[in-house]
Amino acid sequence: MNKIVSKKMFSEKVACLEVEAPLIASSRKAGHFVIVRLDEKGERIPLTIADSNIERGTITLVVQAVGASSQRIINLNEGDMLQDVVGPLGHATEIEKFGTVVCCGGGVGVAPLLPIVKAMHEAGNKVVVVLAARTKDLIILEDEMRANSDEVIIMTDDGSYGQQGVVTVGVEQVIQREKVDKVVCIGPTIMMKFVSLLTQKYEVPTIVSLNTIMVDGTGMCGACRVTVGGKTKFVCVDGPEFDAHQVDFNEMMMRMKAYKAEETEALAALNNK
Repeated sequence: MNKIVSKKMFSEKVACLEVEAPLIASSRKAGHFVIVRLDEKGERIPLTIADSNIERGTITLVVQAVGASSQRIINLNEGDMLQDVVGPLGHATEIEKFGTVVCCGGGVGVAPLLPIVKAMHEAGNKVVVVLAARTKDLIILEDEMRANSDEVIIMTDDGSYGQQGVVTVGVEQVIQREKVDKVVCIGPTIMMKFVSLLTQKYEVPTIVSLNTIMVDGTGMCGACRVTVGGKTKFVCVDGPEFDAHQVDFNEMMMRMKAYKAEETEALAALNNK
């Protein structure tokens, strides 16, 4: 059992949980994820680790309510227990001194981007962060990003904060003004697709994290099957990070809809209790 030691709501549907997991906290690296199970009959939820505190023996998870299980998790409070937290899993992010690295994130994708920003900065890179959301209230972890990068660019769809526009506008601004050696992008699939198309045009190596499609987390269910460079890959065991320019995003977006009906049905049943 793993205790929730603190909880903060970023928005109505997004919660930040600090969870006791000392062994994971001491061994995790940027890019790693965990499998969370709410109770004995709960489904397995893969969540990327947003941060850790070795002294406190805790890891930080950011959870968005999408289906019934994630809704139940964000309904928990400080002091409540999670049945299981297993990890760290997946391949860690490749961290080295590349030069100038642009890290862009949208929505809850900003959370798993934070440890990558920290690690890239500590490795001696100039790190420019581009955060994007529909509106100001949905921008998360801005202070943490500013503390661990050289520059933060904010993009909002409605122009309520930072610049008005989508994430690709901010990324292209940086590429056009200086040499960018690497781009890391985490967010909604459609966002990662268009960032990939942009950086492909400028021939900038780009990494994306496809954690959003994972289900089981061990490679047994096959739900996270994607095509990368014409070959079948499983995000949970081969990733979650891949060369963006090799990912078939159109296929991935189709596969993301596979359990939409079941998610809607389960969430409706939970809300009707």
